[in-house]
Amino acid sequence: MSPQITYAFKRHNTWVYRRTYPQRLKGILGSALKQSLKTPDAKVARKRVAELNATFEEIVAQADIQLADAGDAMTIAVAVPRFQRARLMGEQRVADLVGAYLEETSRRLAPGSYKSVRFAIELLVSHLGHWQMRELTESMGREVLGYVQRLSPNVRKYREGKEASLSELAELSEQHEDVTLTPQTRARIWKQMQQFLDWCVERGDLSGSPWSRIEVQQSPEPTPHRVLTEAQVVILLGARDRVIHNALLFGLLTGMRSGEVCGLMADDVIAKGNLGRFVWIRPNAHRSLKSKAAEREVPLHPVLEQILDVSLPSMGRLFPGLSVDRVVKRYAGLRRSHPELHGTVFHSTRKWFVTQCERTDVPEHFTASLVGHQSARSENRLTYGLYSAGISDEQKRQIIDKLRLPDGTLT
Repeated sequence: MSPQITYAFKRHNTWVYRRTYPQRLKGILGSALKQSLKTPDAKVARKRVAELNATFEEIVAQADIQLADAGDAMTIAVAVPRFQRARLMGEQRVADLVGAYLEETSRRLAPGSYKSVRFAIELLVSHLGHWQMRELTESMGREVLGYVQRLSPNVRKYREGKEASLSELAELSEQHEDVTLTPQTRARIWKQMQQFLDWCVERGDLSGSPWSRIEVQQSPEPTPHRVLTEAQVVILLGARDRVIHNALLFGLLTGMRSGEVCGLMADDVIAKGNLGRFVWIRPNAHRSLKSKAAEREVPLHPVLEQILDVSLPSMGRLFPGLSVDRVVKRYAGLRRSHPELHGTVFHSTRKWFVTQCERTDVPEHFTASLVGHQSARSENRLTYGLYSAGISDEQKRQIIDKLRLPDGTLT
């Protein structure tokens, strides 16, 4: 026989709270305050009844005051407690947890990195979203990895691939293309799926990841993008792309990454007397930096100083309409228009800068300071890495002033 709890009764093994409002207030508040207590346990139900009783009394008190002052037009500013039903570990479905995970990840990662994580998690949900977390097995993980290894790079671009599941995407890939994702991309997608499971373990939704022993068998093979040749630099700048022409010059003459260029502010430009102007690459509201070493000051080449005076804003962002995504797409358009640029990307401008430094006999650790790499000044990174303040502004200026764009280049 169920225990008796005032203002509560048991229905279908769940306690429900119901308390009738005074007769004078029924026309305004309704007949009663009724709410499921979301528990079959009598002890838990008694505690929740006590909370709702306090809420009930507050509602009645506010209603009496407002009834005397405002008649029927009233708003009761009392929040009714909401209770959650207890869940067993692993009871939630994969799809139910993904929203919270992606929301947390979006706050932690830059937009480009978050987009990559979201793609991997969407693949996982499309295949296993309806399964409970506790139902995931190692064999399911091997199945997911098998499908990932069959995907082609462009499968989502097909009309049939927009809403397709992971298994359907694998079939579409084999129907339309003979190429698959690179080992690096497959390994990244798999790692991002595993990171989601690790997050579930930390939250208490799993006791351990069922896929922790599964690894991508084929080791990644680096396929670095090419360094721009002198002829390609001439073609690139000769195109005078209206969107990224100036950004390309910044990449070529400072070695900055695309995200660093896109996030430049007018306030980042610093005048240093007879040494000219420098640009201070630092985190801001529009971009984060890849590492601590990426924060640095780089002298502006005379070509860039001229652009700064003539073409760029004097306040706010130097490239207000530019994002990494737009840079990538515009550069891809240049590759299509100029087949000679095949195999290069915007990051190739950074490689060109480093190559010019090497060809003018700049020590490697000097170049590392300019491009924001971890110092290569000693094998164990100890002596210079810990004790040196780095190269001087004068040394930086001398390096930048040696840079020369190829003959025939239009700036």
